[in-house]
Amino acid sequence: MLGETQQRRYLERIEVALMEAKALACQYDSGTFRIRDNGGRDVVTEVDRQLSHLLRKQLLAPGEGWLSEEDADNDDRLTRETVWVVDPLDGTREFVDGIPEWCISIGLVESGVAVAGGTLNPATEQIFLGAVDCGVTLNGCPVQTTSCSALGGALVLASRSEYKRGEWKQFDSSPFVVQPLGSVAYKLSLVAAGLADATWTLSPKHEWDVAAGVALVNSAGGRVERPDGSTLEFNRRQNPLIPGLIASGKHLWPEIAQLLCRI
Repeated sequence: MLGETQQRRYLERIEVALMEAKALACQYDSGTFRIRDNGGRDVVTEVDRQLSHLLRKQLLAPGEGWLSEEDADNDDRLTRETVWVVDPLDGTREFVDGIPEWCISIGLVESGVAVAGGTLNPATEQIFLGAVDCGVTLNGCPVQTTSCSALGGALVLASRSEYKRGEWKQFDSSPFVVQPLGSVAYKLSLVAAGLADATWTLSPKHEWDVAAGVALVNSAGGRVERPDGSTLEFNRRQNPLIPGLIASGKHLWPEIAQLLCRI
């Protein structure tokens, strides 16, 4: 595992890359970029591709691996201990529609563990940075997950698309508040910063969707695991799909797992 000093150096690289990416993303307004709709919810923009190119140029050093939503994948990353797992624009649909629920997401994986990460939401002026030995900051101020230990009254962030499809109807009579939100990386960041108590999804996600957010929640004293309680690992397989996750403060996680087990 990377030591604290090394983690801080990586966080510096992440912060610089995020700020460069923010400057690029903020050059675009709705209607000023090309959109390719691949059907369903899969939208690719000119901005996604430009951000991916910028981040790769800023972050990738010799000996490190790379996994990004916008770049062709190959098995070379599986031979690397240190791998960048990046979503240049998580929440592309929200970005296109002008909904301020998208972010730039950078995760750093070491030997299968998401050890550091950073996300930046230019629309809300929030930058989240964290590593397992360094804690987490929001706009430079230390933050951590909430100490909530019961779902009664808790704020739970739901996938906006899952909510629209009716997948959260089963929780209508539950004692917690459900708030639909776009980007999963942004939802995880808000949980890490204590601005929400939990988020979960039972739908598969790609590693680039969640690597940064997983690093942030774990670094902020929270817990992120698969719904069955198994540990999330990254860069361990050719197919970078993860079958869902639960993220919350450590004290709340067991009750959520029991709830999802029953349904």
